[in-house]
Amino acid sequence: MEANTMLSEHFSLEEMVRSGEALRRNIDNSPTPEAVESLRRLCANVLEPVRRRFGATRITSGYRCPALNEAVGGATSSQHLRGEAADIHIADMEVGRKVYDFIRLNTDFDQLLFERRLSNGCRWLHVSYTERRPNRRQAMAMDC
Repeated sequence: MEANTMLSEHFSLEEMVRSGEALRRNIDNSPTPEAVESLRRLCANVLEPVRRRFGATRITSGYRCPALNEAVGGATSSQHLRGEAADIHIADMEVGRKVYDFIRLNTDFDQLLFERRLSNGCRWLHVSYTERRPNRRQAMAMDC
């Protein structure tokens, strides 16, 4: 599948697999066909509604192959491995809280985490969507 393949109206496969860490470590982060389909569903059911409501939405981490997931310290059961999760860049707390609340109240999601890296203050929203089972709708703001 071509990197410029559109998964939905506003999200491309390229942006959902892009990774600076993969480039630095020369890791091939190509998704399986099943992961691509999961990314399509994530885009359609969660990311497109966010994009329509808030405009440009920057994905900092989408699909991760096993080598990349290990390199970034991801959980061994991470939904990123299946193309079911994405991390959304949050420019500031006010917008972050609005996006978090929008996803929580208006979309079907499996997991929604408002996360922060203590070392540098970077914030992001981790959101996942699955069709392997009913979505759990777990939402948590982690020290934000």
